[in-house]
Amino acid sequence: MKPYSVKELLAKQPIGERVEVNGWVRTFRSNRFVALNDGSTIHNLQCVVDFENFDENLLKQISSGAALKVTGTLVESQGRGQSVEVQASDVFIHGTADPDTYPIQPKKHSLEFLREKAHLRVRTSTFSAVMRVRSALAFAVHQYFQQQGFYYMHPPIITGSDAEGAGEMFRVTTLDPKNSPVDEKGEVDYSQDFFGKETNLTVSGQLEAETYAMGLGNVYTFGPTFRAENSNTSRHLAEFWMIEPEMAFYDLDANMDLAEDFIQSILRYVLENCKDDLEFLEKRLLDEEKTKPQNERSEMSLLEKLKFVVDNNFKRVTYTEAIDILRNSKPNKKKKFQFPIDEWGADLQSEHERYLVEKHFKCPVILFDYPANIKAFYMRLNEDGKTVRAMDVLFPGIGEIVGGSQREERLEVLQQKIKDLDIDEKELWWYLDLRRFGTAVHSGFGLGFERMVQFTTGMGNIRDVIPYPRFPQNAEF
Repeated sequence: MKPYSVKELLAKQPIGERVEVNGWVRTFRSNRFVALNDGSTIHNLQCVVDFENFDENLLKQISSGAALKVTGTLVESQGRGQSVEVQASDVFIHGTADPDTYPIQPKKHSLEFLREKAHLRVRTSTFSAVMRVRSALAFAVHQYFQQQGFYYMHPPIITGSDAEGAGEMFRVTTLDPKNSPVDEKGEVDYSQDFFGKETNLTVSGQLEAETYAMGLGNVYTFGPTFRAENSNTSRHLAEFWMIEPEMAFYDLDANMDLAEDFIQSILRYVLENCKDDLEFLEKRLLDEEKTKPQNERSEMSLLEKLKFVVDNNFKRVTYTEAIDILRNSKPNKKKKFQFPIDEWGADLQSEHERYLVEKHFKCPVILFDYPANIKAFYMRLNEDGKTVRAMDVLFPGIGEIVGGSQREERLEVLQQKIKDLDIDEKELWWYLDLRRFGTAVHSGFGLGFERMVQFTTGMGNIRDVIPYPRFPQNAEF
């Protein structure tokens, strides 16, 4: 007999059929009712184990966390909470779970506690829902780019370049930390290291993706990236996944068009394919909101936020226009912003970005043409000499979700920017070659995947949307 998944069984409901199903026990009530879940759906399957037909010793082994195979007849349920149930004729115990030591008991656990049990937290309703949504989003990303004719490119994880220029990188070395070779200056001699030079874990695959865009046309990366930033906020991880498309012959307008269409497409996919999980996560978020002070509660439910992005055209606004709006806004004049906006050139914070989206324009916003001195070296300099062809996509409740730009395709301009920022040109010789041999207008953007999962699921902390979070002082599991 081919076993059913719980999701398949609840969808097909073959009443009267003899069925087989496997899963883990969520609850065991009255020594009779087993709530079984195999991770395929947010919903449990009720299995009725008639104690008169089963050995007492077997029943004693059934508890929360135990893995079972249940065989029986699917019937219409006589009780509340489910439409069908399995009248069990046979129960096989794959593995027991000691109720005195199994940590995921059928009660409310704090998210902090569950992070300590990250290897088991996916057995809870909240985390199984989050991870199914994460999986669906990942599929939607690949589906979108493949359907648009993009090629999937794997950039190196070990790199000798710092794409962001921030210097917050994890070093990769085989040198003995207690006895590293040194050069004439007394500094570590990386020429004797495995790669013959100083190397790090990548902070971005963008620069390498650009090289492939200039040969394949349109490419995208979707892989792990690393930042050694000593940050303990709810929005930062040391290891996270980035989606970075790069497109030859795209200017900034085409880049913004793609970003908007891409975001709406993947969210639309999740809305259509993860309805049960999103409804559960929305209810969870509403219950959480009730515990907050009135002034801290979100004005939109989870599904309203998602539909807000999917159903609205993104408003495109220059950085300069945005600064004028913010400078003249009531929160700024009444000093309600934590970071007041006084002059052009300020680096916008999440509170400013959310004001533009949620209060002023009431739709997702794309800001573009940022001051050059607050953006990366590879962004195309505008004719005014002050701004670059950068763009950020802003969402409700979160602020920036995507950052991108038209890339600087002019060799002399790029060389000057590298010099001004005191970047070693020798480290980027291959990147500059793109401007020497067949240069062309090209653009791209980056989307932090966990940031998107966090937005889509409504989870308050980014550590709860990745299987095993990596952050300062924590590399457990």
